[in-house]
Amino acid sequence: MTLAHFITLSAILFSIGVTGVLTRRNLLVILMSIELMLNAANLAFLAFSRFQGNLQGQAIAFFVIALAAAEVTVGLAIVVMVFRHQETVDTADLRYLKG
Repeated sequence: MTLAHFITLSAILFSIGVTGVLTRRNLLVILMSIELMLNAANLAFLAFSRFQGNLQGQAIAFFVIALAAAEVTVGLAIVVMVFRHQETVDTADLRYLKG
């Protein structure tokens, strides 16, 4: 497999994630789409790292995984608090969070 195969797969996964963020209204699906975009970026980092023969891409991918874990923790906490307050995770109903 060549570098183009990995980058094409990464671009496809990233575009699926962007589509999920832009079209879905459920906060959990939006969080999963963001995770998909982060994993697509990891795939690109690892592919470039493999084909260039250095470890910098692998180190960056490790930090992106740590960032994704923190994002999931904070994101799920926010989703749980929104659900407790409004009893829905639909983004159309989130404009009423002021009070």
